[in-house]
Amino acid sequence: MPSACSSDSVNDSRQPGSPRAGEAIDRWRRLLGAEGVDGPEAAQQRYGACTTGLSRRIAGALRPASRDEIVELLAIARECARPLYPISTGRNWGYGTALPVIDDCTIVDLSGLGAIRTIDADLGLFEVEPGVTQGALHQYLQTRKLPFMVPTTGAGPDASLLGNALERGYGITPTADHFAAVTRIEAVLADGRVYRPALSELGAELADHAFKWGLGPYLDGLFTQSGFGIVTSMTLALARRPEVVEAFYFAVPDAGAFEDVAMAVRGTLQDLGSVAGSVNLMNRHRVLSMTAPYDHSCVGSDGLLTDAAVADMGRRYRVDPWMGMGALYGPRDVVAAARKLVRRRLARPTRRLVFMTGGRARVLESISRRALGRSHGIPAMLSRIRSSLDILEGRPDRVAHGLLYWRRGGADLSTVTDPARAGVGLLWYAPLVPFKPDLMARYVRTCTQVLRAHSMEPLITLSTLSDRCVDSSVPLLFDPAVPGDVERAHRCYDALVEAGRELGCMPYRLHVGAMAGFTRSDQTFWDLAARVDSALDPGRILSPGRYAPVSGR
Repeated sequence: MPSACSSDSVNDSRQPGSPRAGEAIDRWRRLLGAEGVDGPEAAQQRYGACTTGLSRRIAGALRPASRDEIVELLAIARECARPLYPISTGRNWGYGTALPVIDDCTIVDLSGLGAIRTIDADLGLFEVEPGVTQGALHQYLQTRKLPFMVPTTGAGPDASLLGNALERGYGITPTADHFAAVTRIEAVLADGRVYRPALSELGAELADHAFKWGLGPYLDGLFTQSGFGIVTSMTLALARRPEVVEAFYFAVPDAGAFEDVAMAVRGTLQDLGSVAGSVNLMNRHRVLSMTAPYDHSCVGSDGLLTDAAVADMGRRYRVDPWMGMGALYGPRDVVAAARKLVRRRLARPTRRLVFMTGGRARVLESISRRALGRSHGIPAMLSRIRSSLDILEGRPDRVAHGLLYWRRGGADLSTVTDPARAGVGLLWYAPLVPFKPDLMARYVRTCTQVLRAHSMEPLITLSTLSDRCVDSSVPLLFDPAVPGDVERAHRCYDALVEAGRELGCMPYRLHVGAMAGFTRSDQTFWDLAARVDSALDPGRILSPGRYAPVSGR
């Protein structure tokens, strides 16, 4: 596997200084106006910052405002042989931010396409364009008093819904798998044609929005984790806001009981089905990164907090070796019955099992602030619980950003909204782990060993995608300003991938520097992906290298 820090360039005819590059920029400016086009220097300044520590040479940037403009700018790209890299809002932090996979691409910034359309409120069907963020959809629903939940993620209110779904991202609201909520996609192909599913072509528009699988081969999925087209809209089937959303929190005092707790969580999900949302299991380090200041005076010779320091912080902040969080959704009587089942399943292997609603958390936070002051630990803890409940209830929040600034002394998340611009170093390692408690325990041990070997604090979360599979999210935090830190982080990522491969646990998505290492193989899967790409885009102008081999290698 090649180094994740490497980059591939396209052939010389596509370099930014080639004659056709200048011609393309001039023609795009006539199409979009001067304010809608950046040359290389301006594009580098606007889009070049990235939490991964990677850099790419950016040939320019385009900001269309409509699908028709996308069709026209693609025609220019084809004629001038200019590779394009579409982004939704460019907030793919930890995976590449706004960077293309390879050098010398022109970014197509789709954040200007921000329309939300109610297809059918009775059916909970809403169409969104690439620039629609979690916060924008929440505001849209609130303003119109529509009783639906935003499919939130930890990325927060400024991140694109469409971009996350196309990466097959997930959250912890009732529809954890965000692409599962996508019922219909429209896209512009490399040749300028507009893709619409078969039912729409036949005039059955509402049926097309309402039924995910449509008629004939299922092609919508081809546009996820690929460069097969520029997706201009998707329909989301939103979860209706239930009568009750009740979170539950629990602690695991003995790390040796991890497998028993995992088994109990799996049994809970099997029993409750859709009443239970995703459950998060977080190790002590991960919870402390969101609740306690980083104590640089307690760092050992390996550059990490000592075990004694972590144990002491755990006692002071009441953070056990593992902590868990989940949620129940439904009518009041259904949630009450589910609460009893959760107690029965989790009472023995856990402690401090607490159930909390958003209203109760807000009241307790207000009372504790008046009694103890804002700076006291208890109001701060209740504030974080209230923020986590907001996310569980489908209200976007930046609370998860806190861990990114842990070693830097924290940040005001109301004003520091872009980790890349703030100079944060972040890579996400996100492997899929089959829901087998013994395998999960081996994964945790292996992951911890690899992280420590590379002087990375082991911040580990396991999020249930179903009762069959979990995803682990592991942030690799580093300082891009420190010489050698970027390379260390990428070596750690590569080592985690190899160690996970031996366990059968591989990432469900990749950062832009890792894609080449997965797609260089001669496996039938990647060969077929390359053939589909070549058939749709023979000039290879759309997202070269994105989950596909780069032409000519």
